[in-house]
Amino acid sequence: MDGEAGTTVAERSTAAVDVADNSGDEPLTAQADQSTADGVAKNRERDTDSDEAQGSGGTERPGKASAPELHSGHKLARRYRLEDCVTRLDGFSSWRAVDEKLRRAVGVHVLPADHTRARSVLAAARSSALLGDPRFVQVLDAVEENDLVYVVHEWLPDATELTTLLAAGPLEPHDAYQMVSQIASAMAAAHREGLAHLRLNPNAVLRTSTGQWRIRGLAVNAALRGIGSDTPQRTDTEAIGALLYAALTQRWPYESDAYGLSGLPKDIGLIAPDQVRAGIHRGLSELAMRALVNDGATASRHEAACTTPEELVKAIGEMPRIRPPEPTFTAPPEYQRTTYQQGTYGRPAPHPGVTQPVPTPPPPLQSRTGKALKWAVSALLITALGLGSWQLADALMDQGNKSEDTNQTQTTDGGDKNTPAPKPVRTLPIEDAAEYYPDGNPQHPDDVSKTYDGDTSTGWRTSSFLDGPKLVIKPGVGIVYDLGSAKEVSAATLSLRYGGNHTAVELYATDSPSSSTPLSSMKELGKVTTSSTSAKVTVGKPVKSRYVLVWLTALPYSGDDPANYSNRGYKQAITEVKFTG
Repeated sequence: MDGEAGTTVAERSTAAVDVADNSGDEPLTAQADQSTADGVAKNRERDTDSDEAQGSGGTERPGKASAPELHSGHKLARRYRLEDCVTRLDGFSSWRAVDEKLRRAVGVHVLPADHTRARSVLAAARSSALLGDPRFVQVLDAVEENDLVYVVHEWLPDATELTTLLAAGPLEPHDAYQMVSQIASAMAAAHREGLAHLRLNPNAVLRTSTGQWRIRGLAVNAALRGIGSDTPQRTDTEAIGALLYAALTQRWPYESDAYGLSGLPKDIGLIAPDQVRAGIHRGLSELAMRALVNDGATASRHEAACTTPEELVKAIGEMPRIRPPEPTFTAPPEYQRTTYQQGTYGRPAPHPGVTQPVPTPPPPLQSRTGKALKWAVSALLITALGLGSWQLADALMDQGNKSEDTNQTQTTDGGDKNTPAPKPVRTLPIEDAAEYYPDGNPQHPDDVSKTYDGDTSTGWRTSSFLDGPKLVIKPGVGIVYDLGSAKEVSAATLSLRYGGNHTAVELYATDSPSSSTPLSSMKELGKVTTSSTSAKVTVGKPVKSRYVLVWLTALPYSGDDPANYSNRGYKQAITEVKFTG
């Protein structure tokens, strides 16, 4: 940090453990399973204090330590210049700042080093940074220095909070589906690493200009406020249900108003979204209730409650995919006749409101010259029609003679053995898919269904690797597709996100979709290498198989891709797969 004392995220491989061991606090993964004892409300759905929102302020409450005296223009580590205070609450403050070294906007949380939550905030920030999942707003630095603790995170100027989106009205069904799908998948990944959010609300969910959804404040928001939970997975799942409920109805699913949304009427309890507003998608309405009502007290029409993000991801995967709305085209305006008329220059302007008579044009071609011209044109047309008819008849006769000659030749040369008609090529429907990872390290298994959804804006991506194009630390990455039954496969066509040198694709027939099936036991159908964003693997001799593996063994290099939550490196993403047979 330019010579200043302090611990940065660059040392985060050991820092999170050191903080826990030296301070007497437990790491975040342990804290997530404990209830808090500091008197802060645990139910974050009803806790309406503002987050460190971009453009949203907070109300000041007495904290356990005095807030540091900071002001706009103050510099941390001679690098982060504070600009605007967006939250000042409970002994800490949150700022929009400028990283003068990298010349970019960042967000900063600051609190005194002697604050009762300072150590847990540091541990939470470092644990979140270790996750490194681009679906979450990334922690860039976590430092204790000069009696201050501060956490630096990404600032997304092109992103809009869900709170702001809902102020304009409920989301369209496709947008709500994308939101709950992406948020649930991201939180499932976080919980697999032992991390919880515990304060997942409309202020913490952002939509970027590319339509991707990102989550802010993983672990850190809860640590700043001392929020804990005995059942972190259930808490986050219910929060996702509340987000979906709000997205569908523009109402907060509790009696109290929160996040600019009106609560439900008192004394009627929780009612399904499609009973709050007409025209709501039935499947999404039921999904929101399954996530919200976690004690199993769901209405008879609802299926079993979802108590973890993983269960919610599975329930979303079982739903029919919601297609984006068809684009609407507005008809061009009708042609407006201009008011300009030939020969009006110098004439007095007509009085407003008075309809001016339009002079009737003279009938065309009424003179002797005009009549002669009409007869000449008619004669030419009749002559042209006659010639055209004669040529057409001559061509038809020639074609008939050629057909007779061809038939005679075939009878003479081949007898009755005519050439068979080519077999029609058809697209084979994909029933299911699963990521194939024999080394036990999957890429993004929750996204495989996006490779055959008919939408090339979504897809399944690999991780970003340091070495390439040929994969070094893994034999390959890929997906096994289930065609429903044994079908004859003649080719596979892939749409890819990244071009460049180079992508290597191999196609295999296998007896099982399981990753425990060794590659050596599969039958290779074909392979291809490409530097474009498409690849077609043609099978020399069509083979019947129910399960087909698409296996990538080399990946091109590409830079940072925030829209696809992908860092620079050797990587690839499959956006669409089609099999023909």
